[in-house]
Amino acid sequence: MEMKYVEASKNVFMNTGSRFHPVLVWSVALVKRSAAHVNVRLGLLDSEIGNSIIKASEELMAGKYLDKVSVDVFQTGSGTGINMNVNELIAEIASNASGKRVHPNDHVNMGQSSNDVVPSAIRIAALKTLQDRFKPALDSLVKSLDTASQKWAKTYKAGRTHLRDALPVTLGQELGAYADAFRKDLAQLERAADYVREIPLGGTAVGTGLNSHPDYSRLVVDTINTQTGLNLKPASDRFRAMRLLTDLLHLSSAVKVAALDLFRLCQDIRLMFSGPVTGLGEIDIPTQEEVAGSSIMPGKTNPVTVEAALLVAAQVVGLDQANQFASMLGEFELAMGVPLMGQNVVTQLDLLSEACSKLATLVVDHIEPNTERMKRYAESSPALITVISPVIGYDKAAQIGKRLTAGLSIREALREIGFKDEDVDKVLNLESLVKPGIPSKTK
Repeated sequence: MEMKYVEASKNVFMNTGSRFHPVLVWSVALVKRSAAHVNVRLGLLDSEIGNSIIKASEELMAGKYLDKVSVDVFQTGSGTGINMNVNELIAEIASNASGKRVHPNDHVNMGQSSNDVVPSAIRIAALKTLQDRFKPALDSLVKSLDTASQKWAKTYKAGRTHLRDALPVTLGQELGAYADAFRKDLAQLERAADYVREIPLGGTAVGTGLNSHPDYSRLVVDTINTQTGLNLKPASDRFRAMRLLTDLLHLSSAVKVAALDLFRLCQDIRLMFSGPVTGLGEIDIPTQEEVAGSSIMPGKTNPVTVEAALLVAAQVVGLDQANQFASMLGEFELAMGVPLMGQNVVTQLDLLSEACSKLATLVVDHIEPNTERMKRYAESSPALITVISPVIGYDKAAQIGKRLTAGLSIREALREIGFKDEDVDKVLNLESLVKPGIPSKTK
């Protein structure tokens, strides 16, 4: 059977070379498999034809025939292109296997429309990628940061605000801040996912469900849940889920926030790794030596994994911006940014999964602090004058701070205003400076 729709689509869709992510093809095929199962059960579809559709769908879900799903991502905004591509492909495979004529519309698409299939499929694909890839990857990064935070809990370093010297902190405190941020990101993603779990299967063309069995929606969602464990739900309002993609935009935004947190972590790591002579040189990352840092400067080491993660974060943020536009496309009963939104959200999750995994295993797990250099920076920061501000007042402390910047040591400054050597040691004890308290007033 010739896939006439696919051939015709090449003349009217874009020809950018963009192909749908395999998980989106898997998701559409899953819908077809589940629909055939339910329609046979309801007595609407011949069992032999239905079973041949189920088998063909499962083969497509397993990754066979992916090269036959050739419609461009930039197609009709409802996703009719990919729906009909899969309908025709499954019909061809099922017909060849069964010896019966399986029709792409009458049989494979029974009780369905592109307008409820593809909006459902893109949600299923996003949830599967979130469950299988992104959540484990982000959880791995959180665990790596937690471990590093505990390991370097007493590794003291200069704090910095506005890229200027500030009060001491520990490397553990800095890494722990990011672990907490990513934990919050995971929680936000869970909340967004609950909204995305509502799918409009059974709405058919405009949301009314015309030409589908009254029990179809509930049964097909149950069938998909049995196979995937995604805990999908029939949409509380199918009209909403077919005309609006703001639930997916919510998910996209949550992924973007995680990307921004990743971006900040990578920037801090790059700065700490800068050097080794003319930069901060506070940490080393041995794994970054595995790839030549320069094609002309022998022995140069660059934070290659970190920079790759930065590029991923930039792409994820950009795709979220595209999703904002895509979510606004459409009028009345139909969203018109469906294929692009589906491709973008899955791509966001896929890219960020890779970045989080690599950053955890190749960077965070292998950070080696230059403890002596960090401590020296911490002890020489002019910001340490803040320690005695409660005793001598802000204005006088600011005057002494200027002298520290000019070369006076903090110890010399403290002696000038009457502190004994043993008191200076107590006041400048780094352990006491990285937690609440007023060291200058402690007896």
